[in-house]
Amino acid sequence: MTDGVLSGCADKYQLRERIRFETEVEELTYDERAKHWTVRVRTQDGRREILDANAVISAVGQLNRPRFPEIPGRERFTGIAFHSACWQHQHDLRGKRIAVIGTGASAFQFVPVIAEQAAELVIFQRTPPWVVPNPNYQAEIPAGKHWLLNHVPYYAKWFRFWMFWRTAEGLLAIVKVDPEWTDQERSVSAANDMLRTILTENLTVMVGNDPELLAKCTPHYPPAGKRMLIDSGTWLRALRRPNVRLVTDPISEITPRGVRTASGAEYDADVIIYGTGFHANRFLFPMKVTGRNGVDLQARWAGDPRAYLGITIPGFPNLFCLYGTNTNIVVNGSIAFFSECEVRYIIGCIKLLLEKGRAAIDCKQDVHDAYNARIDAGNAAMAWGTPKVTSWYKNSKGRVTQNWPFTLLEFWSLTRNPNPADFVFS
Repeated sequence: MTDGVLSGCADKYQLRERIRFETEVEELTYDERAKHWTVRVRTQDGRREILDANAVISAVGQLNRPRFPEIPGRERFTGIAFHSACWQHQHDLRGKRIAVIGTGASAFQFVPVIAEQAAELVIFQRTPPWVVPNPNYQAEIPAGKHWLLNHVPYYAKWFRFWMFWRTAEGLLAIVKVDPEWTDQERSVSAANDMLRTILTENLTVMVGNDPELLAKCTPHYPPAGKRMLIDSGTWLRALRRPNVRLVTDPISEITPRGVRTASGAEYDADVIIYGTGFHANRFLFPMKVTGRNGVDLQARWAGDPRAYLGITIPGFPNLFCLYGTNTNIVVNGSIAFFSECEVRYIIGCIKLLLEKGRAAIDCKQDVHDAYNARIDAGNAAMAWGTPKVTSWYKNSKGRVTQNWPFTLLEFWSLTRNPNPADFVFS
């Protein structure tokens, strides 16, 4: 559905002629004297080209570079192996013995499908996710609803407001830490504990007649400590199929024939699919970005990426990010909504440059620092920021680099118009 919407937008606004397909940006370098960016790109056939840009907008986001686990022996496997984000469609999986490593959002999407094709499917799980039931999650939108959204004046705006207020701002309080709550490892507040009870009851209804599977599927951390996953029932039904096994014994190595676990058990496989996520904390990776005074962005961040509003970075004028640092949302909203806010803000910044007759806009360091201090304090007060919870939301230092801890309304307000006082113009 998303691909269709994006393609339709490209057609409607005649954008395809302005898109360079199969072209990768390798390096961005800011020219202080000319006040523009030099952009080195490489085409699919290896040809390199240099482009000049007054401004650069990075829309690569957070989840774009697949991450393979550091498991010994991966290169020794003699069968078919690939990451789910780089699916190798040429392989027929019917009748195969398949090993899936990972039980995150990616596995939720593809496991129910390949479970129907595989002779045997073994899923290796490190940590179970909290599963939020939604029987209509994958259902077709009724024709009548389409008609209402497209033809009744203001209905689409009202529907969006109602949906956001009910399931976005309304859920945020449930995952906020109550400092007086005693058992912070199980839940972070009375409301959060109630959510835990509801989600556990759903798991019990779905797999309660299999105590071993129920134990494997029940998380031991607070709801929203890690990414919660929506299930229409297909995931939990797939786990109950006779040809599917869920293994929680840690993997010790990949062998030429399959997977070996810490207990010494061996699982032969024809195919290994890695549903192991992305290099979420490596923003703008693997591009090399050099700002003012020859400062390398990755060296400056040193594994702890930060930006003002997730959009601008001091010392890197006219560089803007979409879905940047601390703009991911856990329970309260839509990445598309955040992108809309960010695009409006970026256009506002470029408008300021034109109005002032200036060439460059650069975020002030003290503005950036004060903002990030507030973000850190906000994330520390949420379930995903509690010290004993580990996830891809955090970097190696334990800091939450991904998530926005406040309301959608506040992000909308902060990004509605850029404040000229936040910037240095040149």
